[in-house]
Amino acid sequence: MPVPPTAPRSDSTPRRRRRSRALGFAALAVSLLMAVPTAQTAFGEEARDSPEIQAVPGGGDLGPNVHVFDPSTPDIQSKVDEIFRKQESAQFGLDRHALLFKPGTYDDINAQIGFYTSIAGLGLHPNDTTFNGDVTVDAGWFDGNATQNFWRSAENLTLNPVNGTNRWAVSQAAPFRRMHVKGGLNLAPDGYGWASGGYIADSKIDGTVGPYSQQQWYTRDSSVGGWTNGVWNMTFSGVEGAPANSFPEPPYTTLDTTPISREKPFLYLDGDDYKVFVPQKRENARGVSWAKGTPPGESIPLDQFYVVKEGADAATINAAVEQGLHLLFTPGVYHIDETITIDRPDTVALGIGLATIIPDNGVTAIKVGDVDGVKLAGLLVDAGPVNSETLIEVGPENASADHAANPTSLQDVFVRIGGAGPGKATTSIVVNSDDVIIDHTWVWRADHGEGWGWETNRADYGVRVNGDDVLATGLFVEHFNKYDVEWYGERGRTIFFQNEKAYDAPNQEAIQNGDTKGYAAYRVDDSVEQHEGWGMGSYCYYNVDPTIVQEHGFKAPVKPGVKFHHLIVVSLGGNGQFEHVINDIGAPTSGTETVPSQVVNFP
Repeated sequence: MPVPPTAPRSDSTPRRRRRSRALGFAALAVSLLMAVPTAQTAFGEEARDSPEIQAVPGGGDLGPNVHVFDPSTPDIQSKVDEIFRKQESAQFGLDRHALLFKPGTYDDINAQIGFYTSIAGLGLHPNDTTFNGDVTVDAGWFDGNATQNFWRSAENLTLNPVNGTNRWAVSQAAPFRRMHVKGGLNLAPDGYGWASGGYIADSKIDGTVGPYSQQQWYTRDSSVGGWTNGVWNMTFSGVEGAPANSFPEPPYTTLDTTPISREKPFLYLDGDDYKVFVPQKRENARGVSWAKGTPPGESIPLDQFYVVKEGADAATINAAVEQGLHLLFTPGVYHIDETITIDRPDTVALGIGLATIIPDNGVTAIKVGDVDGVKLAGLLVDAGPVNSETLIEVGPENASADHAANPTSLQDVFVRIGGAGPGKATTSIVVNSDDVIIDHTWVWRADHGEGWGWETNRADYGVRVNGDDVLATGLFVEHFNKYDVEWYGERGRTIFFQNEKAYDAPNQEAIQNGDTKGYAAYRVDDSVEQHEGWGMGSYCYYNVDPTIVQEHGFKAPVKPGVKFHHLIVVSLGGNGQFEHVINDIGAPTSGTETVPSQVVNFP
């Protein structure tokens, strides 16, 4: 019997046998016939007139938390500053904002970006919207420490920084996408305090990127004029101008291309009409997608979206999807009492302004069917106080359809358990479908804020992958009570992994895994024949009991098809120790200083 995706598995649990690809095609064909509404049903008289269905309107305004500017808007700086003052230190606040700038040139702008704030241009091309100024993240609110600069974003803008270098001092869940910086980019806060890792994609930085005190970073399908240094783990795939592969000194992991990528959908203006552009998948990508103009993709008018605003319920959201609409979540917090279910191929569910979904009664927040091409993007799922067995599921158990030509993708999809208040979830994300792209996710069991503690925000598992041919680019998963990542699917690949083990383990017994000291941060099941990873780090900081010993950061079967390139474990300040890097291989961390231990390759 296959083990349910939410149930704990032991290392000896046999993985289910997959059905053939031929059966997958058959299942997909049936799914398409059943799931895709006709144009008449989706948008025509039949839907509007049906006595059983209350039609959900498409399109409309973007709500009160979306702030739209054009070059003639008076006093832009004051409005941007006002929002920043509210959001600068509101780490667990309820306000959400999107700052959207119409095509044109904006002079003398310094847009400081705080929590739950997104800034984006509304052109089809980043160069359509130009700031003669900066988009800034710094850490003055936290005494120059940027390790908690989470949950914000910048997209689709061109910057001419005032002093030649733009500052973007962030940590997790703060993507920098589709940006053109005509100068340098500084990833450290003023004073060079710590920052703990971030993400750049589809961006062009004409000058040099300086990470300085950034501990780890991932850059994908971009172009840089230079790169100054690295601390523990700097990973690049498909980046023109990236430093040469040289791990561990300096700690650069460089792949010439990204094997599969698809850029995030984005909102833009076509004249006076809002549309969402959905880029096509790329293979062996290198450099920005927009170098030669508009990349291949599809533009979808806003009237084909249900524009979700605060107060909307899951029943209405599901009715909109069944009706044939896509979803655009405007900035807000959405409490739901039933699962948001997406069973229609090619559905776009796009959030702006860190739109946040909270399951109130222990339901799964989002379930995606075993269908082609669903795009989940720009969403934060916040666990509720009643335990959810899962928060996001992609594909049902035993999913088997082949989606290689048109995979489902998760991009800037973040999960939080605790921090903003009590929250519990057994497993945060379960991927059952094949060929899924996980492109930048931070899955986080809180280690500070409200409603956290070893049992208070119990969350045993972070990400579990059962599907075959799944690719993760930018996988950030932290602090789970047991395994942070478990991988059961064949031919899985991860490019960049960042992890911290749970800080708050009360003692050695609490993390004991049978005869093993602790649960690996990243475990590949013994049944797997092929798996590969690049640029992967796990860090421990057992501050409740610094004597805790973690046997290893990574666990994987020793087989010819299972390979890892550039692994690292770090003991932060000697609070806890690793005995090995992977399995029983690799030197231990030791002492009271922050000590890295590296294994360049495995096996």
